[in-house]
Amino acid sequence: MDNKKCMRLTKGNFFKTCIFSAAALLLTGCQMNILGSDWSPAKGPLMTEWAKDVSPRNAHPEYPRPQIVRESWLSLNGLWEYAIRPKNEPTPISFDGKILVPYPIESSLSGISKRVGEPNRLWYRRSFEVPKSWKGKTVLLNFEAVDWHTLVLVNGIKIGEHKGGYDPFSFDITDALKEKGPQVLVLAVWDPTDAGGQARGKQVKKPHGIWYTPTTGIWQSVWLEPVNKKYIESIKIESDIDSGLFHVQVQANKADSAYQVKAELMEQDSHNVKAQASGKLGRKITIPVESPKLWSPESPYLYELRLTLIDAGKRKVDSIKSYAGMRKIAIKKDENGVNRLFLNNKPLFQYGTLDQGFWPDGLYTAPTDEALKYDIEVLKKLGFNMLRKHVKIEPRRYYYWCDRLGILVWQDMPSADNKTETDKNQFHLELRQMIKTHYNHPSIIMWVLFNEGWGQHETERLTKWIKLTDPKRLVNNASGWTDKGVGDVRDLHEYPGPVPDDPGESLEKEPDRAVVLGEFGGLGLPIPEHTWQSEENWGYKEYTSREELTDAYLELLRKLQPMIKDGLSAAIYTQTTDVEIEVNGIMTYDRAIIKPKSDEIMPVHKQLYFLMPEN
Repeated sequence: MDNKKCMRLTKGNFFKTCIFSAAALLLTGCQMNILGSDWSPAKGPLMTEWAKDVSPRNAHPEYPRPQIVRESWLSLNGLWEYAIRPKNEPTPISFDGKILVPYPIESSLSGISKRVGEPNRLWYRRSFEVPKSWKGKTVLLNFEAVDWHTLVLVNGIKIGEHKGGYDPFSFDITDALKEKGPQVLVLAVWDPTDAGGQARGKQVKKPHGIWYTPTTGIWQSVWLEPVNKKYIESIKIESDIDSGLFHVQVQANKADSAYQVKAELMEQDSHNVKAQASGKLGRKITIPVESPKLWSPESPYLYELRLTLIDAGKRKVDSIKSYAGMRKIAIKKDENGVNRLFLNNKPLFQYGTLDQGFWPDGLYTAPTDEALKYDIEVLKKLGFNMLRKHVKIEPRRYYYWCDRLGILVWQDMPSADNKTETDKNQFHLELRQMIKTHYNHPSIIMWVLFNEGWGQHETERLTKWIKLTDPKRLVNNASGWTDKGVGDVRDLHEYPGPVPDDPGESLEKEPDRAVVLGEFGGLGLPIPEHTWQSEENWGYKEYTSREELTDAYLELLRKLQPMIKDGLSAAIYTQTTDVEIEVNGIMTYDRAIIKPKSDEIMPVHKQLYFLMPEN
């Protein structure tokens, strides 16, 4: 098949052509070892201090899946080959250069800093060798996240496809592997960004205002994992603090109800077994915990958990390590009969920031794991006990750090246009995947379905479905302005606020729901040499010095205090950091400077938590 004919192919038979053309790759010498090749970041407007720690040999080397841990694995992060081609062309024979995975191609840390765009497809290629010790094992190829439509080939064989920009996915590549020598991995990724109706959060082709640079392709870790033919695939953990119980449910690949699961619970950072229980695969296993230690922002205690899959012959088939936190989130009435957010049966005012999760050098991808952790550490140090992860889903390690460090998370579903039934069905699929993937994190206490009406549809049905799927968490049906009267909270947005200007947006009490302030503030301060661009930066209200900003911020908190006494249960300040031209962050976009004066705002933050009545 010649190239001219390939270019005339329709979209419908594109993937068939990929398979045909990919076979030719095995003859092109692409099995080069590119891990040690030269690399440097592309020039960008602004870099973080962690950029200096990034290299092809240490690009996010940490284990990517903290709640299902196996000892043996192999990271495929590092330098890959890349090519940008019209989306209906077949697999390229020659590539354009090298890209550092897992940083998106638009970012500086990818080494490329190029746009792909809806008319094109982004190709990746690299080789790898399977360790000899994995012989006889099933080999899984794991992708933590690729944005958006991904086709995967190994040694010219189509392995599978995936649609979705935020959820992890895996393929069994065992049958496609050669007996020995280099294996060739090829990806084709298409991402329409805002030309499509898929979930994309704040990514747009032409960034402006509150809309930011897009991410295309691989933006989280890629890795290999050897497992037995029957292995633990997923786990579901629930806690019951009133009864002192953990409930654990395990699903396994190609195993039936004749298999047993042994669950062992250990103290934090200890190998000493505190409690254990066994049960049938797929059934709920109950682990009683004597004198349970509860998880909270003040004391984020995590139990260690070991789960072992055992066959009918009492042989150990698989074993994984995990962890669990015992906590409870609910809406209850305080001593004055006002609905409040209760954590572990006690009323707790929740105060945090709107967290966009963007980085000047990595865009959707934090430069390093330390950088990912840093934002949470700063919020904790400043006295925040919560964050709202805004229309983005982070890597699993992010929520691990939220669990470990102790910060409550309101998790948004990334926004989508949802114009067609296909768009809506895809949105529902990704919503299910978000909840399933992050079900076990004690830090996540609320799902936020829609933001300010963006792509809003079937709100009542979807809210009910989330509550049935995850009864252990709260549901926010719509954050800001488009509330449909369902779910657990009524969520107001006020800029700069926090006091509502519109009487219709008052703190009027409701019989079954709590009132929260999902966004307010947005006070802007550009700091020279720490902005995305030197001029025309934007905030909801702008100031010229740290002193002015601090005074204005403290004035907002003074206005917030009587609202808490009057019935407000939570408030979220916009935002954690500056993002591109937005300069309304607590920190600059490069995380180099905390803009309001820490010593002045920290004690006022802590005062907020003592303003609510007892239950």
